[in-house]
Amino acid sequence: MSLSKERLRLWLKLLKASSTLEDELRRRLRSEFGSTLPRFDVMSALSRSPDGLRMSQISEMLRVSNGNVTGIVDKLSDEGLAQRVAVPGDRRASLVMLTDKGKTAFAEHAAAHEAWIDDMLGGLNQDDIEGMQARLDRLLDTLED
Repeated sequence: MSLSKERLRLWLKLLKASSTLEDELRRRLRSEFGSTLPRFDVMSALSRSPDGLRMSQISEMLRVSNGNVTGIVDKLSDEGLAQRVAVPGDRRASLVMLTDKGKTAFAEHAAAHEAWIDDMLGGLNQDDIEGMQARLDRLLDTLED
């Protein structure tokens, strides 16, 4: 088989593995917490930025549109999990941050998320993980060049 076809097969396997993991994470978030992966991602970004993030920063971090983020932040705010705080000196801008309730909820979700990943990848040993990480690092370096 040609190298070109092998590269295509590799891409399809990467896509299948990623999609399989993501589908299962989505299912577990919905089942265990009545939540979604995009919502988890927004809360994760906010948890790493205790001083808050502008909506545009969240969008950039997650590589999604401002509209998608706005809907999620609105729901988080309605539930008391996040809050918008005015940016001093800029009446039109606000920062979004997790509330104490949001921090507690996210800590629970993040712990479950880590356990789920550990479970799903439980068939891999240390050598498997190190080998895949090295190869994926090489792939990312190649893609960035």
